[in-house]
Amino acid sequence: MYRHDKKQLEFENFHLPFSGKLRSDNRWVKLAKLIPWEEFEISYAKTLKRSGLGNPAKSIQVALGSLIIKERLGTSDEETVEQIRENPYLQYFLGFKEYTDETPFHPTLFVHFRKRISQQMVCEIIEAVNKKAVSKTEEPPDKDDTDKGSKP
Repeated sequence: MYRHDKKQLEFENFHLPFSGKLRSDNRWVKLAKLIPWEEFEISYAKTLKRSGLGNPAKSIQVALGSLIIKERLGTSDEETVEQIRENPYLQYFLGFKEYTDETPFHPTLFVHFRKRISQQMVCEIIEAVNKKAVSKTEEPPDKDDTDKGSKP
């Protein structure tokens, strides 16, 4: 069974206990905005069995995001789950609406994540992220910025 109803949460709406706030310049916040999660949701959903039984599958943002976290941190499956449980930035990266101290999923789900996300899908995602990153760096400066250097 699979239900997709999540979109990348607006940064300002992520709830932290004790009235804390996430920093917008954090590497995980920036990366979450670069990855076009919804673009790959359909191809990910096709890899899931349609039995209708059991717990709902995790979204591509949780599955792929967890694999990205694991690779970037160089941690084991168990340690990655603990890192996600402890870190609100990682939870935001995975699309959680608010910080929770609960274990997000059992470490054995990494086996399923690896099976469902093909090498081709990873390459397509990397290409999409690179295009988005390049287009952000190539944006022309604001008109106000270019006018400052010229004299009236």
